[in-house]
Amino acid sequence: QLQLVESGGGLVQPGGSLRLSCVASGFTLDYYAIGWFRQAPGKEREGVSCIGSLDGSPYYADSVKGRFTISRHNANNTVYLQMNSLKPEDTAVYYCVAKAFVTLQAMCINGDVAGASWGQGTQVTVSS
Repeated sequence: QLQLVESGGGLVQPGGSLRLSCVASGFTLDYYAIGWFRQAPGKEREGVSCIGSLDGSPYYADSVKGRFTISRHNANNTVYLQMNSLKPEDTAVYYCVAKAFVTLQAMCINGDVAGASWGQGTQVTVSS
């Protein structure tokens, strides 16, 4: 059974940092594109960052570029999202998504997540 489990969310003050983790079980991440999506109340779901199965530049939404860093460690079947300089507008539930045979553009920009595996989400709250 394919499963993704996120962790690392929490409450942080503006300007602070968090690192989200996404651990996969039941399959190996090697051949999957992985994306971090977020959903805030009353807002559309946003593809925050995506990383491909092969070497190459990851994708970042303009809203997080320069502040967030995505990385994958296939050896331990884990993907991370390092979030620095957090802002109140980063407050959302963050989801890890895995999908095979999809480009980063299709996944993160066009929102092509049909048939993808999703984690349960982790809440990130940025507030003073």
